Amino acid sequence: MTSEAERAVLAAIDDERIIADLRDLVQIPSVDGTAAETVVQAWCAERLGALGVSVDHWRLDLEALTSDPEFPGMEVERDEAWGCVGLLGEDGTPGLIFNGHVDVVPGDAFEARIEDGVMWGRGTCDMKGGVAAILGAVAAIVASGIRLLKPLAVHTVIGEEDGGLGAFATLRRGHRGEACLIAEPTAEAVIPANAGSLTFRLEVPGLATHGSTRSRGVSAIEKFTVIQHALQELEAKRNQDPHPLLTHLDLANPLSVGTISAGDWASTVPDHLIAEGRYGVRLGEPLDEARKVFEDAVAGIEDEWLRDHPVKVTWPGGAFASGVLPDGDPLLTDTVQTVIDTGRPAPEVRGAPYGSDLRLYAAAGIPTLQYGPGDVRYAHAADEHVVLADVLHAARTYALLAVRRCG
Repeated sequence: MTSEAERAVLAAIDDERIIADLRDLVQIPSVDGTAAETVVQAWCAERLGALGVSVDHWRLDLEALTSDPEFPGMEVERDEAWGCVGLLGEDGTPGLIFNGHVDVVPGDAFEARIEDGVMWGRGTCDMKGGVAAILGAVAAIVASGIRLLKPLAVHTVIGEEDGGLGAFATLRRGHRGEACLIAEPTAEAVIPANAGSLTFRLEVPGLATHGSTRSRGVSAIEKFTVIQHALQELEAKRNQDPHPLLTHLDLANPLSVGTISAGDWASTVPDHLIAEGRYGVRLGEPLDEARKVFEDAVAGIEDEWLRDHPVKVTWPGGAFASGVLPDGDPLLTDTVQTVIDTGRPAPEVRGAPYGSDLRLYAAAGIPTLQYGPGDVRYAHAADEHVVLADVLHAARTYALLAVRRCG
């Protein structure tokens, strides 16, 4: 059931403007570490300002942030980055935060082509569709003329894809709220938990010699096959008892090797190998504990050469801790009911195996979940796209949820 005020807000949703905003956002190629991250944040600040909300648009102090002991890491170089927060309503703690990241991974499709009710292009799914829906929800609340009893906050952030710089900076600046919804693509599910992930780097030593006398040397590649077997055993062990929110996955805590580099000459036995990969962090598992489990598994490999010539393990890049909505928090039931009240079936509630900014808000004591248009299977993909009807439905869900949490 919806109230008169809620119906007024829903009636004020402007579908055409939401689609136009999404097109504008996608056509800004805001790849992590490029100047377009600054451009897209300026666009967000201007759009929020045009809606009449107060805007905090600030240049991030990268030196201070990256030297913070709790900094989550960064995988690209930046010499400039900006934050953007919009606040609708009077002073006080926001009753709800909408969060959306506006950075994207590299790609070459930024034309925002629309065909048969689907928009194609980098960022459509992950996650500018969600950001456009957020803006549409805020615009509808403003247009309806209702007055919120608690402020509504919008956090647009950069750097999510490579560690979480933008969300970390926003929280460090003091922006908080009673609850947070992140508009990540969730394929119509509500996601109250994210497993985490770490990037590992292995340096495997060998002993070089001419390939014709290879028995005099030790191939770092051959030794890596021993390590790979141990990593596969570790992955199997860490997936024996998955968290209840992750039991729908074939692998709740995957471990994969993404790059391998070895050797400098075809007829030389390689004396050095570097492998990098992704290591899944279990829900509720501290990052230091996860690292130790991995390092112990590598150090414990039963191999005479590796015992005397240990593998070097390091942890470059972003550190994605896990995050979970507290049991019984009303944000979950509120969101599920709002999805139903805006015309969709009751959404499935499940966890996700990837890291996101959810863990940063959760670590700050802000109950947080994800619900947004698009399917993560198409995020980062060559065929990335979002169904526009899902974006428009998300805008209605966000508008109604904001009125209920803040009104």
